[in-house]
Amino acid sequence: MSENAKKVTAFAPISIGNVSVGFDSLGLAVTPINGDLIGDIVSVCNSDENTLIVAGTHHDRLPDDPQDNIVWDCMQAFNEHLSNKEIDVVSVAMELKKNIPVSSGLGSSACSVVASFYALNEFYNRPFNEAELLQLMAEQEGKISGSIHYDNIAPCYLGGMQLMVPSDNGNDNSETPCLTVPTFDQCYWVMAYPDIEVSTKAAREILPAAYDRPTTVKFGQQLATFIAASYENNLPLAMNVLNDVIAEPYRESLLPGFLESRQALMTMGCLGVGISGSGPTLFCITDSLELAEQAHDYLVANYIKNEGGFVSICQADTAGTRLI
Repeated sequence: MSENAKKVTAFAPISIGNVSVGFDSLGLAVTPINGDLIGDIVSVCNSDENTLIVAGTHHDRLPDDPQDNIVWDCMQAFNEHLSNKEIDVVSVAMELKKNIPVSSGLGSSACSVVASFYALNEFYNRPFNEAELLQLMAEQEGKISGSIHYDNIAPCYLGGMQLMVPSDNGNDNSETPCLTVPTFDQCYWVMAYPDIEVSTKAAREILPAAYDRPTTVKFGQQLATFIAASYENNLPLAMNVLNDVIAEPYRESLLPGFLESRQALMTMGCLGVGISGSGPTLFCITDSLELAEQAHDYLVANYIKNEGGFVSICQADTAGTRLI
């Protein structure tokens, strides 16, 4: 690299979609307490031509052709929006370190999208502001999932816990697509990825097309109570309503060992247990590090199915995506 070359590297953390109580409405970024960077790392530097190198602990499950990778698509989309702003586009060499598994329920695609756009935006000296960048990220994620949604994108990018603002009722939420909700900083979120395949498509299709009135009322009450309890730092109340009535009753059948693990972890004293996003990752919550370590050991022994699985003790990641 020449003396005048520029290189930026961005890290995007994993996130818990839904957080049990907020189906398609709530997301939380988390990071391991041991300092590991579990998420995606994307680097951008000057080059004579556009290239992409893919590496990392979980790169083996990505397409063989780099041009079929999400990161390549992000670069193409970013360049298009640069041209719309009449900003000169230059050739870049990009590198993706894929350090989380795909289809894990940890916001894998969101990590790639967010890290890519963030790194490119920094490389070009921030031509897009936070709201613009968030919109671009969500649009790109929507091309992958089939619809624009922010529940992994927003916490991954902004950090902390994010509540999605509805946009389908005639209001323009482009400037405020999400709201930051206080996190319980004393809590540990133990994440267990069993290394089994559960596609987001299958997890979506197993859900009913409609819900009855009692279920929708309970969902609204629980989510509202959880948000209020978060602002009041009332952990017992928040954990008392941390119950998924929308997705978990149907998706739990897709996850071998989930029911047994949930029962064991709650008996152990955990405050809550749920499915991260569409699974197969399980998360449990406790405000005791000792109990978090016990839960870690239990999950390693009982929930991990293959050698690619892992369990990590995390806390809320309030920083979100950042340069490293």
